[in-house]
Amino acid sequence: MVLVPCRGRRVAQDPSTACGTGLHRLLHRIFRFRQINRCQRVDGQTDGDGGRPVTLLDGDIVRKNLSSELGFSKEHRDLNIRRIGYVASEITKNGGIAICAPIAPYATTRRAVREDVEQFGAFVEVHVATSIEECERRDRKGLYKLARAGKIKEFTGISDPYDMPEDPELRLETESVPVDNCAHQVILKLESLGLIKA
Repeated sequence: MVLVPCRGRRVAQDPSTACGTGLHRLLHRIFRFRQINRCQRVDGQTDGDGGRPVTLLDGDIVRKNLSSELGFSKEHRDLNIRRIGYVASEITKNGGIAICAPIAPYATTRRAVREDVEQFGAFVEVHVATSIEECERRDRKGLYKLARAGKIKEFTGISDPYDMPEDPELRLETESVPVDNCAHQVILKLESLGLIKA
């Protein structure tokens, strides 16, 4: 399945989409799953008011199951993000919350996804801010080194651009903040916007 559900996070009034973007793949992946685990852990603490479902749209899973024919050209990256945005807008339209976790490197594509989602509910852009130097320091698989050597083409932040979000609803400074704290900041932001219950 493309969708990985997070059951039971009780929400307040509005369906919404929270879309993460950032350079660092490994930290981003850890952040995504811990965020979903946080949602699952609070399920038993709610009052059973029949809240909306929360769905994770993991960039790797969506690419494997919905965009497996795509490469990493700008056109293909755009199409992959637009597909994620479309699914998120459908979730939002039907009263759910979508948490999207692609790299989403291009500002114009993120803006288009925002416009699609905001027809039906709130859109919250979360920038997972990690410098390229820190990404390379944390690179356990050596992907950045391979990209620097020209062995991986169209690599975001090296040979393919990453458009830094100018005005996200939330910017997470990940270099000095633990992953759990980053996840908690997202929860607090969604609560402050009235999108989930405290």
